[in-house]
Amino acid sequence: MYGSLVGLGAAIVLPTYFYSLSKKEQFNSGNKEPTQLNKKLIKDFVIAAHSKLALVKEMVNEYPNLIYAAYDWGNGDYEEAIEGAAHMGNKEIVNFFIDNGARANLFALTMLGKMNLVKPILENYPKLLYAKGPHGLTLLHHAQVGGARDLEGFLMAQGLTKRMIKIK
Repeated sequence: MYGSLVGLGAAIVLPTYFYSLSKKEQFNSGNKEPTQLNKKLIKDFVIAAHSKLALVKEMVNEYPNLIYAAYDWGNGDYEEAIEGAAHMGNKEIVNFFIDNGARANLFALTMLGKMNLVKPILENYPKLLYAKGPHGLTLLHHAQVGGARDLEGFLMAQGLTKRMIKIK
């Protein structure tokens, strides 16, 4: 009698135990948090992205996910590498980032003169006209450094006159 109860117990408990163990392994072993990128590496990358395409390419080749990283200059003044290139008017580096899957944003698109993309966004979300990019640089600054005269005129006609708005 006990043998059959032990056998029955084992038949119920052991598969449940092994199933739960394999589920734990599924959720724990393969989903460990990835290592964070080194802050100095991110800072160096963001700085390089302002003007050094060869170095940027080398760094992206070694650390592809750097294109998604942002550096905090303090007080919430975050800057992604694409934004550093954009506020310097560096179209070649911005296009390299976009071609490699970086997150293009309103500031980069403004610098590139993409009126067909920027204008409808601002028409639907008019308060974005006063959005602050890295270091408080505005869309007007980005249009000017990119030589996007049509966008510059559009932004000014909408009431944007400042190149920089202080980050609080």
